[in-house]
Amino acid sequence: MNVIIKLLIAAVIAGTPLLLGALGEIMTERSGNINLGVEGEMYMGAVAAVAAGFFYNSAGGTNGITAVLLSGLFAFLFGALGALIYAFLVITMRANQNVTGLILTIFGTGFGNFIGALIPVRTGKTLVVSDTTKAMYNNVGPFNWMVYMSVLLALFLGYFLYFTRPGLSLRAVGENPATADQAGINVTKHKYLATVLGGGICGIGGMYISMVSQNGNWVDNCVGGYGWLAVALVIFASWNPFRAIWVSLVFGGLKIMRLYVRLPIPSQFYDMAPFIVTIVVLVITSMSGSKEKSQPKSCGQNYFREER
Repeated sequence: MNVIIKLLIAAVIAGTPLLLGALGEIMTERSGNINLGVEGEMYMGAVAAVAAGFFYNSAGGTNGITAVLLSGLFAFLFGALGALIYAFLVITMRANQNVTGLILTIFGTGFGNFIGALIPVRTGKTLVVSDTTKAMYNNVGPFNWMVYMSVLLALFLGYFLYFTRPGLSLRAVGENPATADQAGINVTKHKYLATVLGGGICGIGGMYISMVSQNGNWVDNCVGGYGWLAVALVIFASWNPFRAIWVSLVFGGLKIMRLYVRLPIPSQFYDMAPFIVTIVVLVITSMSGSKEKSQPKSCGQNYFREER
């Protein structure tokens, strides 16, 4: 029983950055944009969070709450910046969504590792926040505050999408932008807002990795595929923030299962498990033909008003 409890707690902790990344991507895809740049947005948010705390501490700042707020603000802004670049290219310039997302992943990964290496060279100090700032991420009960925040955010986004008029408008844009446009909904505004806000949430997911998982130390390549897993989680959760909560628990458990369950199989199979499960779920969902659990219809298709 103790092993099961420890596994569940570890699964929640490991699944939190996945949940945040998935929530950001759900918002984006609900507007009709597929952003494969989640990994890059998380890298940008991760390095921005550590850098903000580092510079605040280096300037003599000792207030842990202020350090957390600054880290969160800059993580969100840099994740949103990556998404804004993507949004401009695919919404305004009508570039290919898949290619643009892949480019954003490459750019964001390089940006994070470059800034993470540049700051120590320029300052002569290791890129790490103070012990006071680190203490702000200590557990309250079995989890830290970012775990509770991510669950509340998922509940809020679920309520927003399914029980509010703006959420209904956003889902209409993702399903059929031409019809939404004819109904008086500003398609471009909804796509931009959802994509940029989604990128900001992904940046917060990167903040979790650098400030919680890495204990406020910058480590090159720290995101390590979490962004891609978050994209897979979106499919498994059927683009639903409510489902994303428990799906992130499953993915988190698969991510750390090797530490608690010993099976006579190569370790690579543990890394493959989340993606194998996603493929199985995708096949089952496609065969069932359920509209509720399918991808928004306009995903991957750039909307041009004059062509409606």
